[in-house]
Amino acid sequence: MNIRTLGKNASAVALTAGMLLAAAPAQAAPARQTGLDRQALQQSLDAVHEAGMYGVYSAVRDGGRGWRGASGVADVATNRPVHPGMLHRVGSITKTFTAVALLQQVARGTVELDAPIGRYLPDVVPGERGQKITVRMLLNHTSHIADHVGPAFPSLLQGTFESLDDNRFRAFSRRELVELGLAAAPTGEPGATPGIYSNTNYLLAGLLLEKVTGQNAERYITRHVIREAGLRSTSFPRTPVIPGPHSKAYESMFGFIDPPKDYSVYNMSWITTAGAVVSTMDDINQFYRVLLRGDLIGPAELAEMQKTVPVAGVSDAYGLGIYATDLPCGRFWGHSGGVFGMATDSYTSPDGSRQLSIGVNRTKYQSLDENGNIVISPIDYATVDYLMLGLCGESAASAKAAQPEITPFAVDRLISVKR
Repeated sequence: MNIRTLGKNASAVALTAGMLLAAAPAQAAPARQTGLDRQALQQSLDAVHEAGMYGVYSAVRDGGRGWRGASGVADVATNRPVHPGMLHRVGSITKTFTAVALLQQVARGTVELDAPIGRYLPDVVPGERGQKITVRMLLNHTSHIADHVGPAFPSLLQGTFESLDDNRFRAFSRRELVELGLAAAPTGEPGATPGIYSNTNYLLAGLLLEKVTGQNAERYITRHVIREAGLRSTSFPRTPVIPGPHSKAYESMFGFIDPPKDYSVYNMSWITTAGAVVSTMDDINQFYRVLLRGDLIGPAELAEMQKTVPVAGVSDAYGLGIYATDLPCGRFWGHSGGVFGMATDSYTSPDGSRQLSIGVNRTKYQSLDENGNIVISPIDYATVDYLMLGLCGESAASAKAAQPEITPFAVDRLISVKR
């Protein structure tokens, strides 16, 4: 089968564990249970590894109590084990960091959310399009600017994977990638809902941040978001190497790369302010906790961040770089992320008291049927069981009633560009 058959099912590739969890009927689980059953959490995380995931690590919080766990291997050749504090490429969770940085500028009056992007970047998005697309539309994916990833990795659209290796050490410029997205056919009219997820939006957000601050976007985010949040293990790496103890990153591409190939060493200039952050599961939990408690942006900006629209294949409640997942035990905010070989999901209750972040070191591990549809993997079922246990408590641990139709972990639409 040619991977191009995925085109008509692109949205299915991008869906996250949060939407899978939300498929469970509201009556399927009681209110969230307090406390952490550490033994049950470790057994459930072990089940994810036993189902076929090479390595998985996670951090869970309930009020002042926390638990960290890991299961499996970081390197399939040496059987080096994973551990809970490993550095990890968190992919599109980066979008929350970028959105926070821009909302700080909104608070300072240097950016208006509903102003046209052409006001700030007339040479990048000129003419009528620049007047129709607002800053808010970039952050909530209703700009309908196409994703640049397909044009940047052209062999993926032909069903081959040379581009993954060709671009491993390539240094893209943000402007170059934005131009690829703008040159492609729009996915709809600016402002129309549902929105269409596009990484190009957040590269434009990076260019906007540089324009209004006069600083490199990654440097600004590091100083004013990462450091302000007190994160000690979070960064935009300056080289293709993850800067500390980490797992390898195994890409399967739905069985088309067999055995899976390690892409942990990679120049992340192809995704920058849309997906290049490296962090730990503890740091990601801390980031969302301080964000939702109002320590990074003010109440007005946080309220804007949580105004949601539907974004096709991602969430019915996507805000500005963050989205909501409604579970039987309540609402959680966060994001998911995926790059070649690593994926992450993060969930935080509105008051920041209950949290779970999970990272894995193998992506697109499912198979495809004859029509190019994803075949749900035992890994997916085991992951949902773990998430339900960690977020909703022991009494909600079984997710069998959810009847998954979609898969955990975002893959950042790496092959979902319209042809």
